[in-house]
Amino acid sequence: MPKEIRFSGAGGQGVILMGVILAEAAGIYEGKEVIQAQDYGGAVRGGAVRSEVMIAEAGEILDWVAVTNPDILVAMSQQAADRWTPTMKANCIILYDTTNVIKVPRSAAGVYNIPLTTIAREKLGTDLGANIVALGAIQGLTQIVSAEALHQALTQRVPKGTEEINKKALQIGFEAAVRCKRR
Repeated sequence: MPKEIRFSGAGGQGVILMGVILAEAAGIYEGKEVIQAQDYGGAVRGGAVRSEVMIAEAGEILDWVAVTNPDILVAMSQQAADRWTPTMKANCIILYDTTNVIKVPRSAAGVYNIPLTTIAREKLGTDLGANIVALGAIQGLTQIVSAEALHQALTQRVPKGTEEINKKALQIGFEAAVRCKRR
């Protein structure tokens, strides 16, 4: 059964890059069928942005128009959380960046509140790594792709010279997710 993932937030948060890295990890490094699409709001910087990925075993994706009922949602902004939470399946995984999502629209099993941007700021010295922290957290929460595949895709996509800090961001996100699951 294909898995549908939606990354959402504001322009400039690296939402598109999250989808591209996850799609490449699954498709190129794990040999799964993958479709990735993205949508920019009216204004790129600060406007609504989403990136969607469908991951499946060979022959499972027969046709695809759009992610309509995601299994996994990452909401990096309040607007994204408010807009996309109602579209989620009952037994889904939702990851809210509670640095930016102040009013969490849904709380239940499968909902994880992690201050991704704050973690990036404190551990990496910049907000810019919050998207990669989120990817590490999703891998830790779901194992949708292996850590090895995610590392390989990451190092091919991030700017040269930033590979090590981005690998650190993945690890920090993974560790945050593991701590969050234990609660």
